[in-house]
Amino acid sequence: MKNNELFGLIMAGGVGSRFWPMSTEEKPKQFLDILGLGKSLLQLTFERLSKQIPKEQIYILTNTSYAKLVKEHLPMIQDSQIICEPERKNTAPCILYAALKIKQINPNSTLVISPSDHLILQEDRFHEQLSVAIDEAQKENLITLGIKPTRPDVGYGYIEFESTIVPKAGEVAKVNQFREKPSLQTAKEFLNAGNYYWNAGIFIWKTDAILSAFQKYQLDLYNLFLQIRIESSSENSDLAMAFSKCNDISIDYAILEHADNISVVLTDFDWSDLGTWGSLSEQTSSNDQGNATINADAYFYNASQNLVITSDSKKILIDGLNNFIVVDSKDKLLIIHKENESKLKSYLQSMGEIV
Repeated sequence: MKNNELFGLIMAGGVGSRFWPMSTEEKPKQFLDILGLGKSLLQLTFERLSKQIPKEQIYILTNTSYAKLVKEHLPMIQDSQIICEPERKNTAPCILYAALKIKQINPNSTLVISPSDHLILQEDRFHEQLSVAIDEAQKENLITLGIKPTRPDVGYGYIEFESTIVPKAGEVAKVNQFREKPSLQTAKEFLNAGNYYWNAGIFIWKTDAILSAFQKYQLDLYNLFLQIRIESSSENSDLAMAFSKCNDISIDYAILEHADNISVVLTDFDWSDLGTWGSLSEQTSSNDQGNATINADAYFYNASQNLVITSDSKKILIDGLNNFIVVDSKDKLLIIHKENESKLKSYLQSMGEIV
């Protein structure tokens, strides 16, 4: 396919509440240097995609309130590359809107849709397998990247493909169904079966193919957004009206659970969705006692398996603490046992930090 037909869409509108206290509604995790590399997760994602997609053809899908932050982190892009949703209605409406806009720019376009806050190592392997997905998308199929599971994780959705296929990295398999986050026992069964991969939320499809899917499975939503007069003085008001009327629905529920032309590219690159502090600790080097630090000058005594993060390289002494997450931001402090991290969101709701 021609280079000018490949477009990137980076999803960067989430709040990232599970990375409190550093991630807040005012500045969520995609705009933070979570990994201590001197670059935000959004910047790392843009750099990764720009190795395969022209920079001027990478668009950022975000909330209106984050447009200024996007520009600060990616000053090289044009304002027109920032596609803003006026209110949060999940992933399907904003993907539909972006597809309609890019359809006008290039009717033959293919879209690579990526979250803004994932960690991907072995980028050469990522690009090789993304190329397979791009080629497969030219057959009018909807393509997703499947991550080979390394443990029975209950925090991810799963992709089920044909059980007769012997999984091999870079191979394409027809998707039987998407499975929601399972119980631990079910996750163990998925892992043992071998034909269930994690759903990374990275999608590749021709613009025409996804618009046809919306027309087939979400006709009301499609017709609502078709009324937006793109590139006119009425676009913003039309968009606000469409978002006010549309349902809050993910692309998974809206399209992927219905479509029968979905394939998965089986991958083997190291990946994490960095969904929690715990997932970050797995990607951070640790000392002999399993203590990991980011931006912290920490001294540990009788302590093990802790993750300690500060925002300004504080000197910290920790004694007698085991299996805890300690995150110190400018005006907030989190100290939580790793086993209780799944309760963080409910704790924050009770504190009034999130709604």
